[in-house]
Amino acid sequence: MKIAVCYKYVPEEEEIRVLDDRTLDFSKAQWKIGQYDLNAVEAGMQLAEAAGGEVVVLTAGDAAVDNSKLKKSILSRGPSMMYGIKDAGMSGADSSATAKVLKAGIEKIGDIQLVLCGEGSGDIYAQQTGVMLGAALGWPCVNAVSSLTLQEGRLIAERSLEHSVEVLEVTLPAVISVTSDINIPRIPPMRDILGAGKKPSACWTLDEAGAAVENGTRTHSILAPEQTDRRRIIFEDDGEQSIHALCEHLRKII
Repeated sequence: MKIAVCYKYVPEEEEIRVLDDRTLDFSKAQWKIGQYDLNAVEAGMQLAEAAGGEVVVLTAGDAAVDNSKLKKSILSRGPSMMYGIKDAGMSGADSSATAKVLKAGIEKIGDIQLVLCGEGSGDIYAQQTGVMLGAALGWPCVNAVSSLTLQEGRLIAERSLEHSVEVLEVTLPAVISVTSDINIPRIPPMRDILGAGKKPSACWTLDEAGAAVENGTRTHSILAPEQTDRRRIIFEDDGEQSIHALCEHLRKII
């Protein structure tokens, strides 16, 4: 079985600066693989190791797609090959446009039986790309999956609901979005990090992939929340009267 894991490069959160006008400055932020995508890669590797198969990875973005350090970072976690679709327009692509570009990549790779995605990207976290990709491919799609196993050519997926666990039997090919609860991503040893540089990769333009960036939404602005000073309201009495006073205060401000 051939498994493709879709992933995204995101900026390091601690290196993003908030400017005085509440806009965000990414100029000094290094790129990394989204943390939720690492769970998807690990889920793919565990399935391939248990049932046999190959895992490849696919991403779409701007110049970071061709970054050799980032290629090693993803390939050191087990996948046999990395595919990328690079275009400057991908930096502003919404979930719908990203899904369509990834669909073109999946079809160009060919012979994919299962596509895995993280529950959301590490920056926008819209949780839409996986289900939109499934719809674009016309494949069964399940999101919020917390457990995956293969049985007789079918995928058994579990979703943790509020008061129960939903178990689904999914025919292949399919697109599955996994939660961060599904596993703990492996930390690659130095041997695998060094060996990742020898693994093959392919980087396509949009034209080569047969895709185009077609956004269905427009982003007008991205602003950090307004900073507010703490009110420093203290309820010092440890008795029941203090609890009532706290509750009354919360009712007024909510």
